[in-house]
Amino acid sequence: MENSFFQLIPPDVIKFLLVLVFSLLIGLEQRRQHILEAVESRFGTDRTFTLIGILGFVLYVLNPQTLVPFLVGFVLIGILLGIYYVEKMRVKKEFGITSLVIALITYCLAPIIYTQTDWMVILLVVAVLVLTEVKQSLIALSKKFDSKEFTTLAKFLVIAGVILPLLPDQQISDTLRFSPYHFWLAIVAVSGISYFSYLLKKFVFPTSGVILTGILGGLYSSTATTVILARKSKESPGDNKIAVAIILATTMMYLRIFLLSLFFNQTLAIRLAPAFVALIVVSILLALYFFMWDKRKSSQEKPVDQLAPHANPLEFKTALLFGSLFIFFAVLTQYINQNFGSSGIKILSFLVGVTDIDPFIINLLQSKMNIADGFLVMAIVNATTSNNLLKMVYGISLGHKSIRRILIVGFGLLIITGLVISLVFL
Repeated sequence: MENSFFQLIPPDVIKFLLVLVFSLLIGLEQRRQHILEAVESRFGTDRTFTLIGILGFVLYVLNPQTLVPFLVGFVLIGILLGIYYVEKMRVKKEFGITSLVIALITYCLAPIIYTQTDWMVILLVVAVLVLTEVKQSLIALSKKFDSKEFTTLAKFLVIAGVILPLLPDQQISDTLRFSPYHFWLAIVAVSGISYFSYLLKKFVFPTSGVILTGILGGLYSSTATTVILARKSKESPGDNKIAVAIILATTMMYLRIFLLSLFFNQTLAIRLAPAFVALIVVSILLALYFFMWDKRKSSQEKPVDQLAPHANPLEFKTALLFGSLFIFFAVLTQYINQNFGSSGIKILSFLVGVTDIDPFIINLLQSKMNIADGFLVMAIVNATTSNNLLKMVYGISLGHKSIRRILIVGFGLLIITGLVISLVFL
């Protein structure tokens, strides 16, 4: 019954009603903006925008093939809006053209409704309404940007969207069993996660405390976060939250590596999931226990700008170091596998903990060596275990003595858990 009723309505009538409703909504939003201002500065609101939408509809349906009436109307309205803008600048000294652009979009609703899908039309109207409303939020956001933020964004877009697609996807040699494309893809993946952590801390949680600093810093580098937080513990002796933050940074290390495994090798990621779920659960339980055990409140907790574990993650030196380590571990892993087999890879997985483990792990994830997935999982777990040992040493040697017990117990249990899991995959 309902379908037959709507079928009786001519399609042009439905499209006209859509133009009418959407134009009125845009005009009402302009009216709301108009009411909030002490001095009127817009040329029109609900009725004006609705009539502009209707005019665009009428001129479009007159000749939808050549669009001559519609284009003539567009030019005339553009001239009128231009005259209004010049007078606005001369009399009121105001230079915004947002309302003028929205008026032109409203005029174009008819051809958009006729030629585009329903979801595209709705998305356009929603975008207009939202962008008009979030003016103050955008102004507040822009104030958080410093002079280097857009340069940093441009760097990421270049390395991910320009350089990566141009690189060949052919194996370099028998020694370097990866292509330039996969080499650069590793840099993009790690930089992307680090850049995401950087943006979260700078724009979403600019005044976060030490706990959140540890969580977000762990997405970038749990080792760097451990070093910085351990040094800061000397400024807040007895504050166990710093030790908790260090443990949570390691929790995020497991999450970061798992995300990389999903990106590079989903089959291995599935095999790795149970081991990392166990390690994540153990680290979270340890952090919760020590957090609840800490009798002190957060009154001495420092803001994130004093505990920032890293700066810009897209610096050239960082990418150069990662790339160098990636190539080094690619050659070393291939050599050890050919000459010493699985036992050599096992020993190497324990030794890499003293460096950045991401290049070694990504090499394993992209590995074309004849090594069983279970053994690769063991090697990845071993690398995180040896890295935890290094972080425990850093924390004990660089931190205040009040957090040493927590770090020894926390990392000790994580190391034992990692070794037990490693034995499972033997």
